[in-house]
Amino acid sequence: MKRIISLATKSAVNALPKAARTSWWLLKIILPVSLAVSILQHIGLIDLAAIYLTPLFSLIGLPGESAIVFITSIFLSLYAPIAIIATLSLEMREITILALMCLITHNMIVETAIQKKTGSSYLRMFLLRLTSSFVAAAVLNWLLPADLGGSLVKESLIQHSTFADMLIHWFRGAIELSLKIVLIITGLMMLQNILRDFRLLHYLSRTFAPLMRFFGLPEQIAFLWLVAQTLGLAYGAAVLIEEVDNKEVSREDANLLNHHIAVNHSMLEDTLLFAAIGVPVLWIMVPRIVLAFIIVWTLRLIQHTTTKNG
Repeated sequence: MKRIISLATKSAVNALPKAARTSWWLLKIILPVSLAVSILQHIGLIDLAAIYLTPLFSLIGLPGESAIVFITSIFLSLYAPIAIIATLSLEMREITILALMCLITHNMIVETAIQKKTGSSYLRMFLLRLTSSFVAAAVLNWLLPADLGGSLVKESLIQHSTFADMLIHWFRGAIELSLKIVLIITGLMMLQNILRDFRLLHYLSRTFAPLMRFFGLPEQIAFLWLVAQTLGLAYGAAVLIEEVDNKEVSREDANLLNHHIAVNHSMLEDTLLFAAIGVPVLWIMVPRIVLAFIIVWTLRLIQHTTTKNG
């Protein structure tokens, strides 16, 4: 028992330097982006952009005012767009379509940069998520029943009267976010080291092998897939960076996983956030799973065809 504890402790301690480097790299991306968005919101540029997107959103069954929710989701985590949804007079059908779009595109600027670090094209990942969100919304608008329930109780959106108030609010949020990132990344790196040193990753891969094969993904990335599904793309891809750098996972396999988690990640927490405001869970889960399935198998088919013809 002492030997097991000693080995586990050593594995955890060895993960600390890697966790510190990864956390710092993440924060260097996330904090400037969140500050820039806070400033853009404060001066009204995001509201202005939403006005020009009104005709496009009307094509997928959404009112023009919902565009601001979508734009916000591209730059920030889901808490921000959900807060804005609560201030708008939207029917549950409209909220469901908007929720699906936000689940695919949220925090896209930061998360796409993380995926680029593992070898995927930034432009391809960005366009994939953007296009997928509108395709999914269009299909959902066609499938959803006309009456899916009433609107939410409308709340007031917090407005900062001065630039200084906005900065103070951002700074408090930045501190909380930084602590969360450091703690989660450190815990993940420790768990990853322990699983590897105790040779448990092999058993994990075997357990989830049928599911990985169904999605068209390699078995050895089962742990990374689980991280992405439970904690999100940013944390999953952050751990994936370490795996790619250590050559535990090839860039080809990492690219396949990135195409999957680009549209289907954080199935637990993110789905529950929208379920908490009454959005039907199946309508926002199944489309993402189907999209991820189609995208990965299409990519594999293209790769197979290219290799065969080459």
